[in-house]
Amino acid sequence: MATLWLVGMMGAGKSTVGPAVARRLARPFVDLDDVIAQEAGTVIPEIFAAEGEAGFRVRETAALRRLAGAEAVVACGGGIVVDPGNVALLRTSGLVAWLEAPPEVLAQRVRVPAGRPMLGAEGVGALGVILASRAGGYAAAAHCRVDTVGRTPEEIAEEVMQRWSEFE
Repeated sequence: MATLWLVGMMGAGKSTVGPAVARRLARPFVDLDDVIAQEAGTVIPEIFAAEGEAGFRVRETAALRRLAGAEAVVACGGGIVVDPGNVALLRTSGLVAWLEAPPEVLAQRVRVPAGRPMLGAEGVGALGVILASRAGGYAAAAHCRVDTVGRTPEEIAEEVMQRWSEFE
């Protein structure tokens, strides 16, 4: 049993591409942030406000562990790779596809940072700094990298499916 994990920055397309891939694989699509929010009984910004990033990351790792190995397509939160233990679990429990885009493209896609606590007061201007701090984690986790710039969600999903067929 293997999970198809989608990782990358906010705005990379994980939540858009994921359902298209899941349909093709006849598997459920799961957004890890939605799982965390549902289990907490509140929204992600409220978890950050009440528990800080550290509290959120504990919840994120617990949800990741529960889903590891599930026959599902899972969109991970952008910061899943900040914990080396998460990186190891992602790699050993399925295929990790890193959906990539440069900060300026991510900024166009995110536009309104509502509900994005990691952006803070800097808004989308923080994307380059965040990406730089996470790029090593994405590279360590990823079995494959998928460029999302100038491509439709369907084109990206097709490439992810190709990578999945090579992995299986």
